[in-house]
Amino acid sequence: MTTDTVARARAWMERDPDPATRDELAALLERVAAGDVEAAADLGDRFSGRLEFGTAGLRGALGAGPNRMNRVVVMRTAAGIAAWLHARGGAGHVVIGYDARHRSADFARDSAAVLTGAGHRVSLLPAPLPTPVLAFAVRDLGADAGIMVTASHNPPQDNGYKVYVGGDGDEAGAQIVAPVDAEISEAIDEVGPVGDLPSGTEWTVLGREIVERYLAAVTAPVPAGPRDLSIVYTAMHGVGGRVLVEALERAGFAAPEVVGAQFDPDPDFPTVSFPNPEEPGALDLAMAAGEAIGADLVVANDPDADRLALAIPGHGPLTGDEVGGLLAEFVLDHTTGDDRVVATTIVSSSLLGMIARGRGVHYEETLTGFKWLARAGGPGTRRVFAYEEALGYCIGGDAGRPVADKDGIGAALMAVTLTARAKAEGRTLLDLLDDQARAYGLHLSDQLSVRVSDLSLIDAAMRRLRAQPPAAFGPLKVAGVDDFAAGHAGLPPTDALRFRLEGGARGRVTLRPSGTEPKLKAYAEVVMDVDGDVAATRAQGSALLAELMASVAEVVGG
Repeated sequence: MTTDTVARARAWMERDPDPATRDELAALLERVAAGDVEAAADLGDRFSGRLEFGTAGLRGALGAGPNRMNRVVVMRTAAGIAAWLHARGGAGHVVIGYDARHRSADFARDSAAVLTGAGHRVSLLPAPLPTPVLAFAVRDLGADAGIMVTASHNPPQDNGYKVYVGGDGDEAGAQIVAPVDAEISEAIDEVGPVGDLPSGTEWTVLGREIVERYLAAVTAPVPAGPRDLSIVYTAMHGVGGRVLVEALERAGFAAPEVVGAQFDPDPDFPTVSFPNPEEPGALDLAMAAGEAIGADLVVANDPDADRLALAIPGHGPLTGDEVGGLLAEFVLDHTTGDDRVVATTIVSSSLLGMIARGRGVHYEETLTGFKWLARAGGPGTRRVFAYEEALGYCIGGDAGRPVADKDGIGAALMAVTLTARAKAEGRTLLDLLDDQARAYGLHLSDQLSVRVSDLSLIDAAMRRLRAQPPAAFGPLKVAGVDDFAAGHAGLPPTDALRFRLEGGARGRVTLRPSGTEPKLKAYAEVVMDVDGDVAATRAQGSALLAELMASVAEVVGG
């Protein structure tokens, strides 16, 4: 441990306005002075740099130091946003939302104080609320920017900070993209000591009416039809529960059976090892409740309710790609016009492109993240549906889209309406998936993540795969490689590789480093034509996909 690191830690502690993190850092310094090796490594990591502000904003573990989420980091970020807004045109209006994680309310109030102190007008959401409510509020209020304090489905020790652009254009309420992230990051670098920042108190706390307007907007596109459906719902200890229940009731559905142990917000997420409905075991309580009452559908949101998971009791969860395909057709069934656009990302299933061609609507593929999907299409087009395989969906209609971001509440409304209509016809979502397989081919997808402690291992793996691409993944040969680092298909450059596969079936494997976690992520898809029995083709395809995934794990891990 260098004396410079200790000196920087002591200087930080003197400037820190938060007694909790001051005490935490003082205790850590005492352990370092006593020769505690683990404490020295911890202190070194906290002061090895600062949390990088990017298009995903900030996200990291709570704690003292510039490489953690804390009040100092948040106040400096808010000051950077304030300076960026001034550079773009003077004083502006910023809407701030927050979830129920540890310190979220504090970070939201600190941001409001810094922004009002810098001369901006601030509207604070009235309570811990879903991320899509904040994204909606930016558009609804015509704000110049939005901030959401959330770490979405990260572990309980994390928190984060997402930034949305405002204005009156089609991108209003969408997450920032380059070069805005770099502009804000540069502005943060110019911020002086937080004790010198002017602090304001004259922000507005919005009333319940902003939630009312959100609910009216997301229920508007929901088509009429049957409403007989038995639903089990879990909020995953997050902030979506009461908003989702009210949205269902406004759309004409009976209140769902909720998983009581997971309904109220709890920042410790005590019943799950990882608060993400994609993770194994996260839906166990909801599935058990669904099977106990014979429910038709299990619905789950992640903790900030921007994602949606569906599961069928007795069958299990549907993949994000399966839900995406079903919702796409349902939305297209209930919208009109040659200007419609549907969009998904480079790591999602190719099924949406098949649906778009079959329906005669525009299709676009973007980089990963809703910051890109929210900008899909172009002049004279209208985005009616967008999704990413990681359980994110954005629903629009003929009157437009209420949220320019993923919305687990609005998507849930459309999903339960679709399921109720199928039930009235004596069918299930599984039957609808079989219909799609017959019409467009069977599309099966899976993914894996390789977590590393050293980020250089991910860079080395990507370099190796570029220099020496594999000849095959399992039984499927590599027919071509798309390197997105060069800006493939007109997309902005990104660190991703796609291997196009052939040999008895079609397929692809896409690799990319995670944007928010130290992981290398692999996405695999197998596409098979259905000639007769869908179940037999599905069994054959599942076996092929398992072989493919085993090969992917070997290649990526190599």
